[in-house]
Amino acid sequence: GEQVAFGSRHLEVRSTPGHTDGCVTYVLDDHSMAFTGDALLIRGAGRTDFQQGDAGTLYQSVHEQILSLPDTTLLYPAHDYGGRTVTTVAEEKSFNPRLGGERSRGDFVGYMNNLGLPHPRMMAEAVPANLQCGAPSEPVGESPDWAPVVRTFAGIPELSPRWVSEHAAELRIIDVREESEFNGELGHIGRAELVPLSTLREASAGWSREDKLILVCRSGGRSAQGTVILTKAGFPQVANLEGGMIQWRAEKLPIASGS
Repeated sequence: GEQVAFGSRHLEVRSTPGHTDGCVTYVLDDHSMAFTGDALLIRGAGRTDFQQGDAGTLYQSVHEQILSLPDTTLLYPAHDYGGRTVTTVAEEKSFNPRLGGERSRGDFVGYMNNLGLPHPRMMAEAVPANLQCGAPSEPVGESPDWAPVVRTFAGIPELSPRWVSEHAAELRIIDVREESEFNGELGHIGRAELVPLSTLREASAGWSREDKLILVCRSGGRSAQGTVILTKAGFPQVANLEGGMIQWRAEKLPIASGS
Protein backbone atom coordinates (compact mmCIF):
# COMPACT_ATOMS: atom_id res chain seq x y z
CA GLY A 1 0.00 0.00 0.00
CA GLU A 2 0.89 3.67 0.06
CA GLN A 3 3.22 5.14 2.65
CA VAL A 4 3.24 8.43 4.55
CA ALA A 5 6.84 9.41 5.28
CA PHE A 6 7.99 11.65 8.13
CA GLY A 7 11.68 12.05 8.93
CA SER A 8 13.31 8.63 8.83
CA ARG A 9 10.04 6.81 9.56
CA HIS A 10 6.87 6.05 7.65
CA LEU A 11 3.29 4.91 8.10
CA GLU A 12 1.87 2.12 5.97
CA VAL A 13 -1.65 2.88 4.71
CA ARG A 14 -3.99 -0.12 4.91
CA SER A 15 -7.49 -0.02 3.47
CA THR A 16 -10.02 -1.09 6.13
CA PRO A 17 -13.50 -0.45 4.68
CA GLY A 18 -16.72 -1.57 6.31
CA HIS A 19 -17.64 1.40 8.50
CA THR A 20 -17.33 3.48 5.33
CA ASP A 21 -15.59 2.75 2.03
CA GLY A 22 -12.84 5.26 2.78
CA CYS A 23 -11.71 3.97 6.18
CA VAL A 24 -7.97 3.36 6.44
CA THR A 25 -5.60 2.20 9.17
CA TYR A 26 -2.12 3.69 9.50
CA VAL A 27 0.54 1.21 10.68
CA LEU A 28 3.96 2.38 11.90
CA ASP A 29 6.86 0.89 9.93
CA ASP A 30 8.01 -1.40 12.78
CA HIS A 31 4.44 -2.55 13.53
CA SER A 32 4.71 -1.27 17.10
CA MET A 33 1.52 0.78 16.77
CA ALA A 34 -1.41 1.41 14.44
CA PHE A 35 -4.10 4.07 14.15
CA THR A 36 -7.37 2.31 13.36
CA GLY A 37 -9.78 5.19 12.78
CA ASP A 38 -13.40 4.06 13.18
CA ALA A 39 -12.83 0.50 11.93
CA LEU A 40 -11.71 -1.11 15.20
CA LEU A 41 -12.57 0.59 18.48
CA ILE A 42 -11.60 -0.40 22.01
CA ARG A 43 -13.88 -3.37 22.78
CA GLY A 44 -16.03 -2.45 19.80
CA ALA A 45 -16.17 -1.60 16.11
CA GLY A 46 -17.46 1.18 13.93
CA ARG A 47 -21.16 1.09 13.08
CA THR A 48 -22.08 -0.49 9.76
CA ASP A 49 -25.61 0.88 9.35
CA PHE A 50 -24.64 4.21 7.78
CA GLN A 51 -24.12 4.81 4.06
CA GLN A 52 -21.33 2.58 2.69
CA GLY A 53 -21.39 0.44 5.84
CA ASP A 54 -21.12 -3.33 5.50
CA ALA A 55 -20.61 -5.66 8.47
CA GLY A 56 -19.09 -8.53 6.49
CA THR A 57 -16.58 -6.20 4.86
CA LEU A 58 -15.63 -4.68 8.21
CA TYR A 59 -15.09 -8.12 9.77
CA GLN A 60 -12.72 -9.04 6.93
CA SER A 61 -10.89 -5.70 7.15
CA VAL A 62 -10.28 -5.93 10.88
CA HIS A 63 -9.13 -9.55 10.85
CA GLU A 64 -6.94 -9.31 7.76
CA GLN A 65 -5.44 -5.85 8.23
CA ILE A 66 -5.45 -5.14 11.99
CA LEU A 67 -5.74 -8.27 14.12
CA SER A 68 -3.11 -9.89 11.88
CA LEU A 69 -0.51 -7.52 13.36
CA PRO A 70 1.68 -8.72 16.28
CA ASP A 71 -0.17 -9.21 19.56
CA THR A 72 1.90 -6.44 21.16
CA THR A 73 0.97 -3.80 18.57
CA LEU A 74 -0.60 -0.76 20.24
CA LEU A 75 -3.90 0.26 18.65
CA TYR A 76 -5.17 3.84 18.78
CA PRO A 77 -8.79 4.31 17.60
CA ALA A 78 -10.24 7.59 16.38
CA HIS A 79 -12.35 7.98 19.52
CA ASP A 80 -13.69 6.19 22.58
CA TYR A 81 -16.83 7.15 24.46
CA GLY A 82 -15.37 5.93 27.76
CA GLY A 83 -12.24 8.07 27.62
CA ARG A 84 -9.85 5.20 26.83
CA THR A 85 -7.08 5.91 24.34
CA VAL A 86 -5.15 2.73 23.55
CA THR A 87 -5.48 -1.04 23.42
CA THR A 88 -3.45 -3.88 21.88
CA VAL A 89 -4.04 -6.54 19.27
CA ALA A 90 -3.90 -9.22 21.99
CA GLU A 91 -6.51 -7.43 24.12
CA GLU A 92 -8.96 -7.05 21.25
CA LYS A 93 -8.49 -10.66 20.16
CA SER A 94 -9.36 -11.77 23.69
CA PHE A 95 -11.88 -9.23 24.95
CA ASN A 96 -13.61 -7.49 22.04
CA PRO A 97 -17.24 -8.68 22.40
CA ARG A 98 -17.97 -8.16 18.71
CA LEU A 99 -14.80 -9.36 16.99
CA GLY A 100 -12.67 -11.24 19.51
CA GLY A 101 -12.44 -14.85 20.63
CA GLU A 102 -14.23 -17.37 18.43
CA ARG A 103 -16.56 -14.80 16.83
CA SER A 104 -17.17 -15.77 13.22
CA ARG A 105 -18.10 -13.52 10.32
CA GLY A 106 -21.71 -14.68 10.73
CA ASP A 107 -21.65 -13.88 14.45
CA PHE A 108 -20.40 -10.37 13.73
CA VAL A 109 -22.85 -9.68 10.92
CA GLY A 110 -25.75 -10.89 13.06
CA TYR A 111 -24.61 -8.75 15.97
CA MET A 112 -24.16 -5.58 13.91
CA ASN A 113 -27.42 -6.01 11.99
CA ASN A 114 -29.35 -6.12 15.26
CA LEU A 115 -27.77 -3.22 17.16
CA GLY A 116 -30.97 -1.20 16.85
CA LEU A 117 -29.21 2.11 17.54
CA PRO A 118 -30.91 5.38 16.57
CA HIS A 119 -29.35 7.32 13.72
CA PRO A 120 -27.72 10.62 14.71
CA ARG A 121 -29.56 13.68 13.40
CA MET A 122 -28.63 14.68 9.85
CA MET A 123 -26.44 11.58 9.36
CA ALA A 124 -28.00 10.91 5.96
CA GLU A 125 -26.84 14.36 4.91
CA ALA A 126 -23.52 14.38 6.78
CA VAL A 127 -21.89 11.37 5.13
CA PRO A 128 -22.46 12.56 1.54
CA ALA A 129 -21.34 16.05 2.59
CA ASN A 130 -18.13 14.66 4.08
CA LEU A 131 -17.42 12.85 0.81
CA GLN A 132 -17.40 16.19 -0.91
CA CYS A 133 -14.72 17.49 1.47
CA GLY A 134 -11.24 16.93 0.84
CA ALA A 135 -9.45 -6.88 31.43
CA PRO A 136 -10.37 -10.01 31.35
CA SER A 137 -13.87 -10.53 32.56
CA GLU A 138 -14.26 -9.21 36.08
CA PRO A 139 -17.25 -8.80 38.39
CA VAL A 140 -18.72 -5.30 38.28
CA GLY A 141 -20.80 -4.43 41.32
CA GLU A 142 -22.73 -7.02 43.27
CA SER A 143 -23.98 -10.21 41.66
CA PRO A 144 -27.80 -10.38 41.53
CA ASP A 145 -29.61 -12.75 43.86
CA TRP A 146 -30.87 -15.10 41.17
CA ALA A 147 -27.49 -16.27 39.80
CA PRO A 148 -23.69 -15.78 40.13
CA VAL A 149 -23.59 -13.35 37.22
CA VAL A 150 -20.25 -11.90 36.11
CA ARG A 151 -20.16 -8.76 33.98
CA THR A 152 -17.64 -8.62 31.17
CA PHE A 153 -15.43 -5.64 30.42
CA ALA A 154 -18.16 -4.55 27.99
CA GLY A 155 -20.80 -4.77 30.73
CA ILE A 156 -22.56 -7.92 29.50
CA PRO A 157 -23.95 -10.15 32.30
CA GLU A 158 -22.71 -13.72 31.81
CA LEU A 159 -23.04 -17.12 33.43
CA SER A 160 -20.68 -20.06 33.08
CA PRO A 161 -21.77 -23.08 31.03
CA ARG A 162 -21.22 -25.38 34.02
CA TRP A 163 -23.55 -23.36 36.26
CA VAL A 164 -26.20 -23.17 33.54
CA SER A 165 -26.00 -26.93 32.99
CA GLU A 166 -26.39 -27.64 36.70
CA HIS A 167 -29.39 -25.29 37.04
CA ALA A 168 -31.02 -25.82 33.64
CA ALA A 169 -34.33 -26.94 35.15
CA GLU A 170 -34.74 -23.51 36.78
CA LEU A 171 -33.86 -21.53 33.65
CA ARG A 172 -35.39 -20.59 30.32
CA ILE A 173 -32.67 -21.05 27.71
CA ILE A 174 -33.07 -19.05 24.50
CA ASP A 175 -30.92 -19.94 21.47
CA VAL A 176 -30.69 -16.93 19.13
CA ARG A 177 -28.96 -18.66 16.21
CA GLU A 178 -30.64 -19.58 12.94
CA GLU A 179 -32.43 -22.93 12.58
CA SER A 180 -29.66 -24.41 10.44
CA GLU A 181 -27.14 -23.68 13.20
CA PHE A 182 -29.48 -24.87 15.95
CA ASN A 183 -29.68 -28.28 14.23
CA GLY A 184 -26.11 -28.15 12.91
CA GLU A 185 -22.77 -29.59 13.94
CA LEU A 186 -22.48 -27.75 17.27
CA GLY A 187 -25.91 -28.97 18.31
CA HIS A 188 -28.02 -27.25 20.94
CA ILE A 189 -28.85 -27.46 24.62
CA GLY A 190 -31.70 -29.88 25.26
CA ARG A 191 -34.00 -27.39 26.98
CA ALA A 192 -33.23 -24.53 24.60
CA GLU A 193 -35.91 -22.68 22.65
CA LEU A 194 -34.98 -21.48 19.17
CA VAL A 195 -35.65 -17.74 18.82
CA PRO A 196 -33.42 -16.20 16.10
CA LEU A 197 -31.96 -12.86 17.11
CA SER A 198 -33.83 -11.00 14.37
CA THR A 199 -37.16 -12.12 15.90
CA LEU A 200 -36.25 -11.71 19.57
CA ARG A 201 -37.89 -8.34 20.22
CA GLU A 202 -41.24 -9.45 18.83
CA ALA A 203 -41.12 -12.97 20.26
CA SER A 204 -40.34 -11.80 23.79
CA ALA A 205 -43.24 -9.35 24.00
CA GLY A 206 -45.44 -11.79 25.90
CA TRP A 207 -42.81 -13.46 28.07
CA SER A 208 -43.02 -13.36 31.85
CA ARG A 209 -40.73 -10.90 33.59
CA GLU A 210 -40.21 -13.59 36.24
CA ASP A 211 -38.40 -15.94 33.83
CA LYS A 212 -34.69 -16.47 34.37
CA LEU A 213 -33.45 -16.06 30.81
CA ILE A 214 -30.17 -17.43 29.46
CA LEU A 215 -29.23 -16.50 25.90
CA VAL A 216 -26.93 -18.66 23.81
CA CYS A 217 -25.43 -18.61 20.30
CA ARG A 218 -22.32 -20.02 18.64
CA SER A 219 -19.65 -18.10 20.55
CA GLY A 220 -21.49 -15.59 22.74
CA GLY A 221 -21.53 -12.57 20.42
CA ARG A 222 -25.08 -12.57 19.09
CA SER A 223 -26.47 -13.77 22.40
CA ALA A 224 -24.70 -10.87 24.13
CA GLN A 225 -26.65 -8.52 21.88
CA GLY A 226 -29.81 -10.45 22.69
CA THR A 227 -29.05 -9.98 26.37
CA VAL A 228 -28.89 -6.23 25.83
CA ILE A 229 -32.17 -6.28 23.90
CA LEU A 230 -34.02 -8.12 26.67
CA THR A 231 -32.48 -6.01 29.43
CA LYS A 232 -33.63 -2.84 27.67
CA ALA A 233 -37.08 -4.42 27.28
CA GLY A 234 -37.36 -4.67 31.06
CA PHE A 235 -36.43 -8.28 31.81
CA PRO A 236 -34.65 -8.21 35.19
CA GLN A 237 -33.20 -11.73 35.13
CA VAL A 238 -31.25 -12.23 31.92
CA ALA A 239 -27.68 -13.32 31.20
CA ASN A 240 -25.48 -14.44 28.33
CA LEU A 241 -24.01 -17.95 28.18
CA GLU A 242 -20.25 -17.42 28.41
CA GLY A 243 -18.51 -18.68 25.28
CA GLY A 244 -21.69 -19.96 23.64
CA MET A 245 -22.02 -23.47 22.23
CA ILE A 246 -18.29 -23.60 21.49
CA GLN A 247 -17.49 -23.38 25.20
CA TRP A 248 -20.43 -25.63 26.12
CA ARG A 249 -19.04 -28.40 23.91
CA ALA A 250 -15.47 -27.77 25.08
CA GLU A 251 -16.64 -28.50 28.63
CA LYS A 252 -18.32 -31.70 27.36
CA LEU A 253 -21.74 -30.69 28.64
CA PRO A 254 -24.83 -32.51 27.31
CA ILE A 255 -26.24 -31.54 23.92
CA ALA A 256 -29.41 -32.54 22.11
CA SER A 257 -27.88 -32.93 18.64
CA GLY A 258 -24.77 -32.20 16.63
CA SER A 259 -21.76 -34.16 15.46
